[in-house]
Amino acid sequence: MPEGRIAPRERMVLTAIIELYIATGEPVASQAVARSFAHKEGLSSATIRNVMASLGDAGLLEQPHTSAGRVPTAAAFRYYVEQITGRIGAASQTAGSLHQGAPQGGASPLSAERRGQIEDSFSGVASTNEYLERTSHVLALISSGLGVALASSPATQVLEHIHFSRLAAGRVLAVLVTQAGAVLDRVLALDRELSHVELETAARYLNENFRGWPVERIRAEVERRVELERAAYREMLGSIEELCRKGALAGGEAGPAIFVDGMANLIAAEVDREQLRQMLLALEAKQRLVELLTAYVDGRQQEVRVVVGLDETSPAMQDLVLIGAPARLGGANLGTVAVIAPTRIQYQEMIQAVRYIARLSERILEIPAD
Repeated sequence: MPEGRIAPRERMVLTAIIELYIATGEPVASQAVARSFAHKEGLSSATIRNVMASLGDAGLLEQPHTSAGRVPTAAAFRYYVEQITGRIGAASQTAGSLHQGAPQGGASPLSAERRGQIEDSFSGVASTNEYLERTSHVLALISSGLGVALASSPATQVLEHIHFSRLAAGRVLAVLVTQAGAVLDRVLALDRELSHVELETAARYLNENFRGWPVERIRAEVERRVELERAAYREMLGSIEELCRKGALAGGEAGPAIFVDGMANLIAAEVDREQLRQMLLALEAKQRLVELLTAYVDGRQQEVRVVVGLDETSPAMQDLVLIGAPARLGGANLGTVAVIAPTRIQYQEMIQAVRYIARLSERILEIPAD
């Protein structure tokens, strides 16, 4: 019985088993399924046992240890996600909201309370980094999983304006505005002191010479000009080189910023200590998370991506699901927002929550009208 050819009765039983397992975390027995179908004719415990056996043969259910109950496999969760995303997509298209801004009330299963909680959580956010950092926290909170937000590659960002402010000895705030309207801010720890005049001169030089340049190219060009003009412009370009080298333009070896919250949620949900140890080792490597999000979520697309079973990344992550979507502003990719959680997640709500938060970026970081 291939996944795509499940008969209506098998699909109904499989859906009931998955939702009971998500709710309880325990293997599901035929009696529990029968109780959930008490109002339906022709679905006795014996019939349900036969259907469960058939689903097991198809690789959609498995029996852990010697328990009489069954648990869904990764293939079952993938099938379940396909059914959910198909229903959500059809409802959203009917409501005219699938490709047009935030989901409308009739198409979104998010409750008004949940939407209000999300909206309140983003109060006061004014920059891209704040948005991404807040996103990781909110998604961890509402999913009981890991909330992750990855900034887009510097190569996709184009400079509109940059400003430097001296905070304290050796510390400077760099505020970069991209042509898409994103505001990126970071605190730079410098190896030498730069005066207010030096900071203003550096900002003016970058704004006058590099407006419209991809930020990834600016640092290399500054280094090239330093070498060519070292004698004439040693002092001025030296200051600019120091600011760029310390990350003012988000370049260098550090890679894109990534925000992670909710590791304790996964610790609380995991029971196998060795699997937990291996899983945490995989997730604590932030470069692995960057690779994971980059591989599975395409910034050029607008839809939510759901990946059940991340064992291709690490065997210890086989029981995890990734739900991610790109966040955009003015047609440009700001980054990726995602949840990584046990497969027992509330799929329908979390798919819509990730979509809703990804689309908030257009509203809370909107470019002011002239």
